[in-house]
Order: sequence, then structure tokens, then C-alpha cells
Amino acid sequence: MAISAEQREQVLNLHTIGVPRNEIARRVGISAGSVTNICRDAGLSFDRSATKQATAARSVDLAAGRIRLAEKMLAASESMLDAIDEPYLVYSFGGRDNTFAQHTLRSAPVEVRRNVITTAGITFDKLTRIVERSDTGLEQAAGVLDQIAEGFAAAADRYRAEVTLDEA
Repeated sequence: MAISAEQREQVLNLHTIGVPRNEIARRVGISAGSVTNICRDAGLSFDRSATKQATAARSVDLAAGRIRLAEKMLAASESMLDAIDEPYLVYSFGGRDNTFAQHTLRSAPVEVRRNVITTAGITFDKLTRIVERSDTGLEQAAGVLDQIAEGFAAAADRYRAEVTLDEA
């Protein structure tokens, strides 16, 4: 469909008063590419600095959000790793009389330990990916990874000590 002289004039008038390209296209009923071509042929261009600034600001916000999430993931993983050797309460409901029973173990059972270590490993993996994607806060993210590595080392030391005590 051909663009009429009236549509071309509308495009140029709307551009003159600062209407964004996509809005001009909607108002005039033509494609955004056609609006660009009409303006370019008239020696006009669109100021995209606001779009660039908004995109840059969004990138910074996303990077900051990744760092906040990384810190929360780290805190949760560290908490689980710290509690892995603490007394562990197991309980059940049920039976014919729907009774409640509980018992405290010396530490978390093997299945729970495996889940905690797996969760910590997933956290480590996710934090590594966050660091790889982040241009801002890289030093902070590297510090988070260092803390995770220290947490893994401490958990491994506690686990080895417990195994040694069990074997003795």
C-alpha cells in the first residue's frame, strides 16, 4: 500500500513536535520503518539517547538484582551447611491412632546431607554464572564465591572429622 502525501506530511509534522517513531507509526497507520525512511529522506533523525539511557539503567538494575540474589542464595546455603552437623529433629504423624513421634539425631541423616550439599553446589554454580554475566559488582560477586568456597571447605572438614569419629 502506497504512502500518501498527506501521511508523509503527518509524519514530518509529528516528528517536528517530538513524537516518538513508533507512536508516529501508530497514529499515521504505517510501519515504523516507513516513518524512519520518510524522516531520513527529509534529513531528519530520531533522538535515541533516552532509549540508550533507559537500557543502560535497566542493565545496572539487573546487575544489582543479581548481586542481591547471589547474597541471599549464599546466606541460605551457608546456613544449611552450618546446620548440617547440628542435632537434627525427625518426626512423624500417623499410625492407627494418628500419633506424633519425634527423635533427635546427632546430625542430619545422609539423605538430608546430600540434599544440603547439592543445594550448596547449585548455589555455587548459579553464583558462578552470575559473575560471568555481570559487568558491575564483579569484585563483590568474587567475594561471594570466595565465601562459598570457604563454606565448602569448612563443611568438608566437619564431615571428615565426623566420619573419623564414627570409624574410631
